Amino acid sequence: MAMPNMQGMMKQVQKLQEKMAQVQAELEQKTVSADAGGGMIRVTVNGKQQIVSIRIEKEVVNPDEIEMLEDLVVSAVNKGLEESQRMAQEEMQKVTAGALPQIPGLNFPGL
Repeated sequence: MAMPNMQGMMKQVQKLQEKMAQVQAELEQKTVSADAGGGMIRVTVNGKQQIVSIRIEKEVVNPDEIEMLEDLVVSAVNKGLEESQRMAQEEMQKVTAGALPQIPGLNFPGL
């Protein structure tokens, strides 16, 4: 079994790292939105799992039901973070798919 050219493989790894850095920078500009309470709470999250905005409809703001509002915000934020993580993972998989030669016994997590 022939061993892959190490210098060539290192160049591939360097290119992969550059592409991944570029995708990570682009992910900061990409956003996803999630809502809770039938759209009464909407959260927008970027690809770096940062909350960009939270919109709360006036109708859901009731001082007597503050716990419900808090639960809806938590729910919307968690959904937004899940969608953001899914988007980031999909974008990274596009970059890493087939980027490195398969070496028996060498596995890269997430690739």
